Amino acid sequence: MTTPQTALAPERRRDVLRQSWSVGVATGAYGVSFGALSVAAGLDVLQTQALSTLMFTGGSQFAFVGIIAAGGLAAAPAAIATAALLGLRNGLYAIQNALFLGVRGPRRVAAAQLTIDESTAVGIAQPEPAAQRLGFWHTGIAVFLFWNLATLAGSLLGNALGDPRRWGLDAAAAAAFCALLWPRLRGRDPIATAVLAIFIALLSAPFVPAGVSVILSAVAALVVALGGCGTQRPDWPDRPTSDGHGHLVGEGPLP
Repeated sequence: MTTPQTALAPERRRDVLRQSWSVGVATGAYGVSFGALSVAAGLDVLQTQALSTLMFTGGSQFAFVGIIAAGGLAAAPAAIATAALLGLRNGLYAIQNALFLGVRGPRRVAAAQLTIDESTAVGIAQPEPAAQRLGFWHTGIAVFLFWNLATLAGSLLGNALGDPRRWGLDAAAAAAFCALLWPRLRGRDPIATAVLAIFIALLSAPFVPAGVSVILSAVAALVVALGGCGTQRPDWPDRPTSDGHGHLVGEGPLP
């Protein structure tokens, strides 16, 4: 039950909800592209919708249909392996999200399904525990809803809409994600991590399958941590705190 100490002020709650649903709309809209590409790769509408509902992780979905489009059903094992590899990052997100969600039972299953880039980013970007939980759940639900609706629209309309990049849908999702991360770049460690991650992504992108460069960029955090680049603590500590300055607070089982 929410207590006065953890309750959000109405204005603050509106801010988090506005951020969550804005990210959901921007990210979900690009599902039109996935729906069209999946049908073009040979999957039917039901198969395409199943990927968005059950797999529900954009990078893995695009990688899966991309490999199927190039190699047909014979490439299915490679498509599954690549999609699974790209989905490993969600397991790492779960470790971070467990600090503030504290869910059990059916809610734990729901949290696992909604643990994606956007829900994690909005959640950990909030300074208050209640706002972290609110941001995670509403962003996850918003992305799930709009991503699946857009997938259905894309698979039904196919290429009739043309290239979604003409409408800026690809840039909208990336811009929203960058806007969430930008305020967290305070101090040498976060900046060094970001610069190194960008360098790794740019260097590897031409030579690896789509999405793999994102995973490789995660090495940047490990390099900075092992190298002791600066003495500042990151925005979220190893153990949860309750100082109210952007640190994650709370504890719970893995979703």
